[in-house]
Amino acid sequence: MAEQTAHIRYVIGSSPIAAIKPCTMKTALISVYNKDNIEKLAHFLMDFGWNIISTGGTAEFLRKNQITVTDVSEITRFPDCLDGRVKTLHPAVHAGILARRTKKAHIDALNALNIGTIDLVCVNLYPFFEKSQLDISDDKLTEFIDIGGPAMLRAAAKNWRDVIVLCDTADYQSVIDSLSSGTIDQEFLRKLAGKAFNLTAAYDGAISDFLLKDEFPEYWTPSLKKKQELRYGENSHQKATLYTSTGNTGIFSSIEILGGKELSYNNIRDLDLAWKCVCAFGLPENKIPPLGANDVKRLLPDITDGPVPVCTAVKHNTPCGTARGVTAVHAFKRAYKCDPLSIFGGIVAFNVPVTTDTAQAMAELFLEIVVAPDYEKDALAILRKKKNLRIIQIKRPPEEPLETVSIDGGLLVQHTNRRLIENWNVVTCKSIETALIPDIIFGLRTVNFVKSNGIVIIENGMTTGIGGGETSRISAAELALNRAAGYTGTKILVSDAFFPFPDIVEAAAHRGISAIAQSGGADGDSKSIEACNKYGIPMVFTGVRYFKH
Repeated sequence: MAEQTAHIRYVIGSSPIAAIKPCTMKTALISVYNKDNIEKLAHFLMDFGWNIISTGGTAEFLRKNQITVTDVSEITRFPDCLDGRVKTLHPAVHAGILARRTKKAHIDALNALNIGTIDLVCVNLYPFFEKSQLDISDDKLTEFIDIGGPAMLRAAAKNWRDVIVLCDTADYQSVIDSLSSGTIDQEFLRKLAGKAFNLTAAYDGAISDFLLKDEFPEYWTPSLKKKQELRYGENSHQKATLYTSTGNTGIFSSIEILGGKELSYNNIRDLDLAWKCVCAFGLPENKIPPLGANDVKRLLPDITDGPVPVCTAVKHNTPCGTARGVTAVHAFKRAYKCDPLSIFGGIVAFNVPVTTDTAQAMAELFLEIVVAPDYEKDALAILRKKKNLRIIQIKRPPEEPLETVSIDGGLLVQHTNRRLIENWNVVTCKSIETALIPDIIFGLRTVNFVKSNGIVIIENGMTTGIGGGETSRISAAELALNRAAGYTGTKILVSDAFFPFPDIVEAAAHRGISAIAQSGGADGDSKSIEACNKYGIPMVFTGVRYFKH
């Protein structure tokens, strides 16, 4: 077969050398860690009349599959050394890859040096992405930093008009089909080269993160991989794609869809916020997240380490109801009661497993998503009857230390806001009763996820009123207070930032608010404190702002 097909006329790109000398034997260099389908590509190349050179384990694998292989050491005339760290780092390899076939001087130089051209480079890299997820020492992980592989990929990609570069197993068949047709066009070669540089950039980005451990390096290349293309973006005419960390960090690297349709762009954004909000109250395997500079044990000596059941409902990327309960179903019913209108078509998240009675309580309600760390078997059966309901399981808490916002031509990067209290400073004459502190902390954990300006009214572990996304703080306060008007218990008002004027205290006093928590730090703090003293409302400054734009 090789003898019959060696003289088939084929052209790589538009290289005149290839066109002038169609019978010249071509050479492929194959060195892969992931050997999926490599024998199929190698068999095709061998049968098509190509020489194949290879390294170490790849050469052994190909020979076992009856493929004729030349060891790269025969080409370099230099043995592998340094425990395999140096195999292909040699002029006989890189000159063969980088020589421009259209430049006579390059070809003459190869001939003078007795170096042949390398016309296809098929390389995938040591699994640094995967190994970085394991609990191994820095020294062991360092040995999974590939040097020769990226060097060959970059060299071949630079010379993309003359060299086929393959770094993705998904492209093997396309190259086979193109070679079979007799021509590989320039655009395809360019795309393959772009993919090679795309891979090495992400690979280097992950290594840089490992070595630098710098929150804000001079150059930042997030190492992300496409997880899935989405049907559309925020609106149906916008294209969208989900990328996730190559280091398997973050919740979207490990979510499980247990039922329903694929997630949309808006679903993913809302799901991200809903899970972060409910995890602010702890997961079954985790302690309750800390408050910040103050020790939670000092504020609440009798608080337990484990979380209580909490349910949060999210609509249009802001909470519309969050509540704690004795059980999951109790928490859901209370969260639903917070805003039974807005929860329609929303997302419901739990920090505890969804029980059968919880699923039954949700069965008649139209929801886009339910997310929880686990589900009872019968609960899943009930929820799966709603074919369009997306049932999501996530077992890990949010962990990314940085968050980003895209701007035109760049990214804004900041620390994730996880601090709730810097200083617990009661600034009014009237002190805050210990019994009210759990509701204040509950409100602080919730308001952290409400669009600014954000105001939350809390009563006995549930948000009876939420106002957010308003351009004035008094408007947000009025919205939250109006929504809480039907409740008659002890109500707490929590703000995501300071009060510029005493108007919010005035409004709160006339709506039966029993205590206020805010960051403090406004020029008008003294007037707000004076108003609180006038109405006998205790107020605490936390020293932390929770803006969420």
